[in-house]
This record gives sequence, C-alpha cells and structure tokens, in this order.
Amino acid sequence: MRLKGMLLVALVLAWMSAAVTPERLTAAQQAPTFRNTGAVTVSLFATVTEPGGRLVPDLEEGDFEVFDNNRSQPLTVFDNSPRPLSIVLMLDTSFSMSANLARLKDAAEQFLIRLFPRDQATVGAFNDGVTIGTKFTSDRDILIADMRALDFGNGTRLFDAIDVAIAHLEPIDGRKVVVVFTDGDDTNSRKANRGSVIERARLKDVMIYAIGFQSEFFDGARVQRSKPDSGLRKIAEETGGGYFELTKTNELGATFTRVAQELHSQYALGFTAPELDNKVHNLTVKVKRPGMVPRARRSYVAERSAQTEGRK
Repeated sequence: MRLKGMLLVALVLAWMSAAVTPERLTAAQQAPTFRNTGAVTVSLFATVTEPGGRLVPDLEEGDFEVFDNNRSQPLTVFDNSPRPLSIVLMLDTSFSMSANLARLKDAAEQFLIRLFPRDQATVGAFNDGVTIGTKFTSDRDILIADMRALDFGNGTRLFDAIDVAIAHLEPIDGRKVVVVFTDGDDTNSRKANRGSVIERARLKDVMIYAIGFQSEFFDGARVQRSKPDSGLRKIAEETGGGYFELTKTNELGATFTRVAQELHSQYALGFTAPELDNKVHNLTVKVKRPGMVPRARRSYVAERSAQTEGRK
C-alpha cells in the first residue's frame, strides 16, 4: 500500500508539472515575435472584398497565399477575429474646410462611436500647425469631446501630421492605425514628405487609412476648388489601408463608418521571415477564391535586430 501511495503521488506531481495552467496559457498566447531560433514572424492584416466592395469575413487559412519577394511562404499565423486597435484620427481643419467642418465632425463621430470596447484612440488636427491628444483612451465621450473642440487655421501640413501620428503610436504594442482626412494638397509640411511617411510607416508597422475630399470654398475674392493630395492613395496602398475620395458631404458619414467596419473585419496573417538582411522585402497577398480582392501592406523591412543577433 505504501508503494502504491508513493506511485500515485508521483503520477499526480508529474501530471501537474505537465498541465497547461492559465499562467502558461497566457504566456503561450503572448509569445514574443522573436523565436528562440532567431526567427521573426512577419505580420500583416488583409482586407478582402468581392466585386462591388462587399467585405468577405468568412475565408479560411487555406484560401490565402502570401509571397515574400515572389516566394510563397507558409502561414504560421491566421486569425479572423477582431483584434484591439490603437488609432490616431487626424482631421484637416485648414481654412478650405471651414464651411464643411461641422459636417466633418459629425462624420468623424460616426467613426468614434463604432470603436470596440478594447480599442483605444486619440484625435488630432492639422492646418498650419499639428495638434494631437496627449494620451489614448477607450472613452468615446472623451474622444468625441476632444474632436468637437478642434479649430481651424490656414495651411495644410498633411505629411507632417501623418508623421506625428505615427510617432505617437510608436511606443504602443499591437495593431496601430492612422486615419487621416484632408481636402487639399500638402502646402506647409516642414519635416515629412510622402516617401518619408511611407518609410516610417513600414518600419513601425502602421496602417494608414486616408479619406480625401474635393471641396469648394470662398477665399475672399472667388470660389476655389480643392483636391486631396495625390500622395494619399500611394501611402494607403503601401501600408495596407484604404483610400476613399469623396465629392459630396453626405458621403462623409458613410465613409467613416466603412473605415470602422473594415478595421474590424480584417484577417491577421503571419509567416516566418525567410531571411533577415535589413532590406525592404515586397509582400503580395492572394486569395484563391475567384473574384476576391485582398488588400494588405506591400512591403516590410527584414530587420536584423540586437535580439536576433544575440540568439544566433
């Protein structure tokens, strides 16, 4: 009997040591991007639409193909459940928007109220200056109040504004998104341009959604027409976001709502970087089902960090 009892205790202890405890499960779920082998998981988020623009939310892992520099890569991550977002909402409040500023704020509010409870955001504005909230919050009442308090000025520091927004997201982990609205060309940026914004977004893994608006305004002498900067589409495409160009104010609310829907309907994909050469690698995402159109970031930097060097 004593021998059987000792054997039973040993078996129980062995089972406890092998069991998946909640602590171990949490640790597994929060495994770092860098593996013990020095490998790095490249993550990207894909939006998939059918002809006509309807979102497709029910694809499976086997429906996707991901290519790194035209070489197919097996997926190591696949998830189609909404993940928490950290968002900077940047609004153009330059003089040309003065007649439409109230409608813009109404539309932006539609975006903010559609954030999920685990999402966090901050709001900012740009004209001849750039302002941004000091901290992120999930409280939509605070976000809406901050957005309503934004005022307008002259000039359009569009690229500076996106650059500041990316920097604001830099210390945050997880999914990072900039949603920017403008009705004009960049006229006053001092530090950033289209190329530098794309490069910084690529390095910091930030997705940029852009809404461009063609508006009319009176400059004191005659009616002027504004058109959103042509660089916006390129920035959105390179980072995997969406670009929308509007001509009517009644399209604003529906478009901001669409952006919120897309952000909560994306597929998380990941693969092990085949090499870490500190170079820019091209990314291509394909969907095997006919007619499906995927949209995801087009490149990443295969960065060899101090962490991976230390694990070789």
